[in-house]
Amino acid sequence: MLESTNFDLHEKTIAFHVDLGANPNYFATVIEFEEGDGDLGRVDLQQASGEPDEWWEMNQSWGAVWQLNPGSELHPPFSIRLTSQYSGQTLVAKHVIPKGWQPGRTYRSVVNYL
Repeated sequence: MLESTNFDLHEKTIAFHVDLGANPNYFATVIEFEEGDGDLGRVDLQQASGEPDEWWEMNQSWGAVWQLNPGSELHPPFSIRLTSQYSGQTLVAKHVIPKGWQPGRTYRSVVNYL
């Protein structure tokens, strides 16, 4: 389920491929298929145990890989907020990374920048 702001939604897919090195204390994902206004300027992660407005800013490692090393264990499910580099438009992939997530797996949302 996705929550969006400021732009039209079409049933496209954004894929989050969890990096093989990800673990409960470090999360990294490749974000694929963000079309249209999809060049990302910022990516944030929200964990289940956080406050509703508490988001952790992820760092762009290289290419489409975004990572977070918070220094403590993360608690899924994770929501991921994507912000367009050029327009500043955002969308939230709510609970896109489920409890029991596994490195190497791909999790998909059903919305896109267009």
